[in-house]
Amino acid sequence: MNPARLALYVVTAMLCACAALSPDYEEPTVTLNSLRAIPSEGMVPAFEIGLRIINPNSHALNLEGIVYTISLEGYELVKGVGKDFPVIEGYSEGVVTLTASANLLAGIRFVGDMMQNNGESLEYEFKAKLDLGGLYPSIKVIETGLINLNNPASGN
Repeated sequence: MNPARLALYVVTAMLCACAALSPDYEEPTVTLNSLRAIPSEGMVPAFEIGLRIINPNSHALNLEGIVYTISLEGYELVKGVGKDFPVIEGYSEGVVTLTASANLLAGIRFVGDMMQNNGESLEYEFKAKLDLGGLYPSIKVIETGLINLNNPASGN
């Protein structure tokens, strides 16, 4: 048998086996739950970020790690990673807390840009990639919206 054909059969069999392992798998839901400033050392501000994760599957969700960024007006102000999270049991939800520091140089550029523009709102973007490990694909989350500077409580 041709080695290329044999390799094709092996890859096809592996893909079918992976699909058969979790035919009812539903991607967990991830939302930004909280964002607050916390005390930090030095000049760089620190933040605590809460993610609410809903596991709609019967098996537990073991997060290997999370990579995330927070941007305002296109400036990537916060970027971080996390690991060692609690297991989220099947058909349940949990809150994962991340700690991050601001990018000081991006913050300076952002403040300089804001001083030149007197807009009434700020565009924000939160991106996260949750690594589930094993056979499951990573979950990618993107939340965007506007923060109204005249009435902060009405942000989207």
